Amino acid sequence: MLTRKQLELLMFINERLKESGIPPSFDEMKDALDLRSKSGIHRLITALEERGFIRRLPNRARALEVLRLPEAVNPSFAAARRGGFRPNVIEGRLGKAPKDVGEAANDSVAVPVMGRIAAGVPISAIQNHSHSISMPAELLGGGEFFALEVRGDSMIDAGILEGDTVIVKKQDTANTGDIVVALIDDEEATLKRLRRKGASVALEAANPAYETRIFGPDRVRIQGRLSGLVRSY
Repeated sequence: MLTRKQLELLMFINERLKESGIPPSFDEMKDALDLRSKSGIHRLITALEERGFIRRLPNRARALEVLRLPEAVNPSFAAARRGGFRPNVIEGRLGKAPKDVGEAANDSVAVPVMGRIAAGVPISAIQNHSHSISMPAELLGGGEFFALEVRGDSMIDAGILEGDTVIVKKQDTANTGDIVVALIDDEEATLKRLRRKGASVALEAANPAYETRIFGPDRVRIQGRLSGLVRSY
């Protein structure tokens, strides 16, 4: 039985190996799991190794091998096993009134919804705060978050559907392979997977019907990295 952080790290290592064939660095793993120090990563790797999920290859820097994955993984991690990332989905009713940020209970946080984001043809830049949704604090971790309502279908193969509300961790940097909110030319906001191509920035859809768009580095600003999503049924 793995803890949530152990499972997150295992799937992050597995996804990075599939994408590039190179294990992530300790700094990348620390940032991906929102840990404050590398010592926490060392402990997680040791635990995974002791449980037979990974193996450290001797005399090689950053040498990790995934030996197996858990049989019972949740749907978001099962997709990563098949080669595509899908964020954690939290089922809920978006109409339920959350507490204000200053009055949020210890086990919940009010995340501001900042308008709509295009998962398709880019639309207007992020709008002003319209309302808030209540999220379990344990699912967010540290940092500042905002939410956006998804319009379009270019990220359907990553499990992001039109009408979903994505939870985004506010930051201005991201690693290649991350799903990000990107602002193009300070006018158009879009939700895409980030790729680096030399000095250029590529915004990649998760739908073969859409082409990857490539921009100069001065045309794209990262607004945040996808953390999860809420789906209303």
